[in-house]
Amino acid sequence: MKATPGSIISFRRPDGQELQGYLAPPRTPEGAPAIVVIQEWWGLNDQIRGVADRLAQSGYLALVPDLFRGKSTVEEEEAHHLMNGLNFGEAASQDIPGAVQYLKERCERVAVLGYCMGGALTLLSLCQVPEVSAGVVWYGFPPLEYLDASRIKAPILGHWATQDAFFAAETVDVLEAKLSDAKVDFEFHRYLAHHAFANETAVGPGRIPRTQFDPVWSQLAWDRTLTFLGRTMWPQRANAGGN
Repeated sequence: MKATPGSIISFRRPDGQELQGYLAPPRTPEGAPAIVVIQEWWGLNDQIRGVADRLAQSGYLALVPDLFRGKSTVEEEEAHHLMNGLNFGEAASQDIPGAVQYLKERCERVAVLGYCMGGALTLLSLCQVPEVSAGVVWYGFPPLEYLDASRIKAPILGHWATQDAFFAAETVDVLEAKLSDAKVDFEFHRYLAHHAFANETAVGPGRIPRTQFDPVWSQLAWDRTLTFLGRTMWPQRANAGGN
């Protein structure tokens, strides 16, 4: 049986504004949890749609909100411009909560998962959206002074690259301490890799320097992600396994 193809849908933010996103449904939607997938600074492109499709193939209803409102790029300078034009506070307090609420109307449990810029927004949204059941952060964090860890109630899985030229490894240590002090339930993994090691398009000429896809570390991180989501998003399975 082939997976149902994804499609562009519209949903409303808490303030009533309408936003579009890419929705990838699982083969068996009955009882499936959901995941909001947050893009890198490239926009809602084929690669991030592929992430949503991969999660759908694993049994999740996945939604990628279009934070750049239809814009995407393959050029670093333009990506930087698009990211600088994004209101991070509004994205975390309106766009992502709108996506969460859309999914909550269909699923009991919703997680947020993001890469790079999306990883930073995942952490910010965990502080602002108490309905979120879990968060997965791939090599991205906001300025830590903007992160009120005491408000994070959902468990977090984090994947970090020790050779990351954009998000310093020592700052990951500070983030880890901050989450520990706030007694957040988190699990961090560090990989001997460069930034964007899970992005299969981060290879070859024409892509952003200082990034490099690593298929081995990417697969390990995906395995850990699916294990974490299986534990946090399918409580009925965890309970059944303990009997």
